[in-house]
Amino acid sequence: MTTEATHGGPRLEPVAARPGPLEGVRVLDLSRVLSGPFCGRALADLGAEVVKVEPPEGDLTRFSHPRTGGMSLYYAQQNAGKRNVSLDLRRPEAIDIVLRLAERSDVLLENFRPGVMARMGLGYDAVAARNPRIVYGSITGYGQDGPWSDRRAYAVVIHAEAGMVARSVEHRGGPPSHEPFSHADVYAGLECLGGVLAALYQRERTGRGQHVDVAMAAALLTVNEHVQADLSDIDIGDELSSLSPGSSPLLDGPGGRRFTIAGDPCASHTFPTFLRMMGREDLAADPRFRDVTSRRANRAALVAEVQRWVDGFPSFDELEAALGAVRFPMGVVRTVAEVAESDWAEHRHAIAEVADRSGGTIRIPDAPWRFSDAEVAVAGDPAFRGEHNHEVLAELGLTDDEVRRLEQDGVLSSRVPSR
Repeated sequence: MTTEATHGGPRLEPVAARPGPLEGVRVLDLSRVLSGPFCGRALADLGAEVVKVEPPEGDLTRFSHPRTGGMSLYYAQQNAGKRNVSLDLRRPEAIDIVLRLAERSDVLLENFRPGVMARMGLGYDAVAARNPRIVYGSITGYGQDGPWSDRRAYAVVIHAEAGMVARSVEHRGGPPSHEPFSHADVYAGLECLGGVLAALYQRERTGRGQHVDVAMAAALLTVNEHVQADLSDIDIGDELSSLSPGSSPLLDGPGGRRFTIAGDPCASHTFPTFLRMMGREDLAADPRFRDVTSRRANRAALVAEVQRWVDGFPSFDELEAALGAVRFPMGVVRTVAEVAESDWAEHRHAIAEVADRSGGTIRIPDAPWRFSDAEVAVAGDPAFRGEHNHEVLAELGLTDDEVRRLEQDGVLSSRVPSR
């Protein structure tokens, strides 16, 4: 694999594969759907060995669309590179197997509602009693304790409860609508990743693992850079908040391609820069634009002035150069398919291909990190349910006959298509 230096440095020559930063770390992933699997996929990309434990009925995302052959594309993106064991956790024999797997693991991930793991005999205390070095990562809607801990939570619910929906509806106007992305799940997965890595680092000094408790609602608040303003009683009048991307204009560029400029033409701190950019300092004397209140009332007219200036450029290269002269970044509005085909994506190896397990491939995001002295990438193809039952349990010392007997008894199951 070709690697690149960090911080935008020169492209390096191809080198022999090097271990990932987490080589030797073993992860037991009991999570499902998105938040936990997202965290587990990141750990696998960083070089950890991840074993996903899946129930006989399968992870919910196994049945999501679109799909190819017998593989859900959604499932593949979040679980590529993990080995898979399918256990019926309603059976005591299955619980014993999980505890034995936990004994040889460094990390356990789960995103059940609070109390569910404990009732199965797999709570933090039970697991830590068998392996005091375990880092036990839990993701829930509202945390392990407190007045909301028992509430059911999916991303769309957390978006409503943690302020995202209210802010989005207020900003957009018109009929209320939800975000098309599961922000709360992904951000909680990222926060869990950070917590797990910090706990692994602390374990190097103390020799002890610990429980990492991540609440999706808290994660969504953490990534909201405007919480302090929302909780302040400061009256800013009509002035617009600085560093808020929501009011940056979307404009029609050369060839009719839409693009955006990173800046609000109505805000006091950026209005003069827009005028300087266009060479239209005379607009400062226009009564429609004399102050923030006037500019907000006449936003459409001000954006129209910017659009007229943009219309004079025959190419995006010339337009970007003019914007760069006043330090305004710009970006063309692209589809995911378009950015995946860009020279940037090719150079950065932003998209990877994994097998769809039926003769084709699925394109998914590659690992986003680049290390100067380690190799990171998608760890492998998505597995079928129970595909690695024999392989993983052999590492616990179980013979093929013992594994087959567990399969016959319904403790283990698998759904590996015959070829």
